[in-house]
Amino acid sequence: MLDRDRCLVRNFKHYCALDETEAELLAALEKTPQTVSNAQMLWEENHFAETLCVLSEGWACSYRSMDDGTRQILNIFLPGDVVGLSDFSPRRHLTSVAMLTEGVICRFPFKNLTDIFTTSPRLTTVLFSLAGQQQAIMAERLVNMGRRTAREKVAHFICEMHLRLRKTCPDITHRFNLPLSQQVLADVLGLSAVHVSRTFSELREEGLLYRERNRIEIPDLEAFYDVANFSDIYLGDSISELLKLIENDGSTLR
Repeated sequence: MLDRDRCLVRNFKHYCALDETEAELLAALEKTPQTVSNAQMLWEENHFAETLCVLSEGWACSYRSMDDGTRQILNIFLPGDVVGLSDFSPRRHLTSVAMLTEGVICRFPFKNLTDIFTTSPRLTTVLFSLAGQQQAIMAERLVNMGRRTAREKVAHFICEMHLRLRKTCPDITHRFNLPLSQQVLADVLGLSAVHVSRTFSELREEGLLYRERNRIEIPDLEAFYDVANFSDIYLGDSISELLKLIENDGSTLR
């Protein structure tokens, strides 16, 4: 994997220009690519957190297992995400993480993060901002599960995935791939798989959303966002603005 092809470097360039040292620091996190299969566990909750990982290819999820054998999915990870940032402080994995598709991950020790913290304030700002954004997604997930109808839950989650994918794939318009089964969607939204299926059927009958296997089509994005009562504030791309503010305040970010 050439440095210019590294997923994390591409992802960070979305927020700021990188100098050679910063690109090398990020590239070091993807030096040990490992091919993983669909449903493969990356780690289990409560285990000691020795490493984090970069999701270079594929989709993954974090979840908590319930006593009755079910699970609650808490977050969906996309290519370029750093998985395990929330475990940096407790040093134990707060959730289990498993692949949702085939993919490639790159594990790295916590020391690599401390190298970034001591060398690049700019990359440190981006990493902490990304960790904060993951927490914002979790907070919105809580609202989605507790205070929205099944129709709003499904629509809101689809809007979230659409917007997150567009951040790193700006060519995406009203069609995109969503490689998540109905059971996975049910585990995300706190619904039954049957209820998820029925909700997709209702949205299809109204011409708001078409789902064919893993392919999603939203004919009218504005109308669909209205159905979801969706606000993108919690996914706002404020990292670039934050970096500019710090630079304007005279801080040294390199």
